Amino acid sequence: MSAWQEYKKKLGTTRPWDVINPNTPKVEDNKYADRIAECAGCDRLMRPTFQCKECGCFMKLKARLEGATCPLGKW
Repeated sequence: MSAWQEYKKKLGTTRPWDVINPNTPKVEDNKYADRIAECAGCDRLMRPTFQCKECGCFMKLKARLEGATCPLGKW
């Protein structure tokens, strides 16, 4: 699998522009908080930017999307 294919696989079905699309379903605040807590405890998180080392996403944005998933299967 190429590096690009691997990246797309880890990204899942969400795309960066989904964050600004008003039609993209967002999660409730309690589910968002649970996801962020899971990310905060993960060793694959780059804390200065809250960016995932696996998928490259900024997790404070990705965790808000209903269809988003953790590339490690944590949420």
